[in-house]
Amino acid sequence: MKDMSGEKIPFVEFKTREGHEWVTKTTDDYFKGKKVVLFALPGAYTPTCSSTHLPRYNELRGDFAQAGVDDVICLSVNDTFVMNEWQNDQNAHAVTMLPDGNGELTEKLGFLVDKSDLGFGKRTWRYSMLVNDGVIEKMFLEEEKPGDPFDQSNAETMLKHLNQKPSSSVAVFTRPGCPFCSEAKELLQKNDIEYEEHILNYDYTIKTLFALSGDTKVPQVFIDGKRIGGADELKKIYK
Repeated sequence: MKDMSGEKIPFVEFKTREGHEWVTKTTDDYFKGKKVVLFALPGAYTPTCSSTHLPRYNELRGDFAQAGVDDVICLSVNDTFVMNEWQNDQNAHAVTMLPDGNGELTEKLGFLVDKSDLGFGKRTWRYSMLVNDGVIEKMFLEEEKPGDPFDQSNAETMLKHLNQKPSSSVAVFTRPGCPFCSEAKELLQKNDIEYEEHILNYDYTIKTLFALSGDTKVPQVFIDGKRIGGADELKKIYK
């Protein structure tokens, strides 16, 4: 396997399923006249692919758009039915799924690998690339070593190459009927900050909150892995 930067994407046809209809698409449909980020992974529903690789590109899709990227594409050597169902299960509709079911594009790029020892047959090596009008501008190819390395092809590495800072990851722990929780959420919304809300006895218990924060009061706000505190602490940040 080698870095394909500077090379043109080979022409390949793909059999895709849209609704109840078969639709034939080509590499031109995905790449011609567009600035595209593509990331390739070994298989739908597999651990790293499902827990990190696809979800993070999906979460940061807006940041890629701000960097001038027209589309973010996930490629795997899986058929279109599997890729469509996986997209639905992951709620990853911000990402375009490219089912390289026959492994034709993967093979032409030189990234088709034998994973028969896992019962996978032929699959793609893990990588990401920036493609401009069908030409590969930059590749991040995982090191050739045993296992399933995942150090180079993540969303953050590609965003860094594009000089785009990833959006902050914000989590808010709340309980129903808490006025201070409502105040914290309104403050985040006012500042256009996306967040995930975790509600007491629905998504977590007091024991979990104490394990994370050392406190049982709500709200508790975490930004990029750092505990901020409650509504008063948020006010200081956005004063």
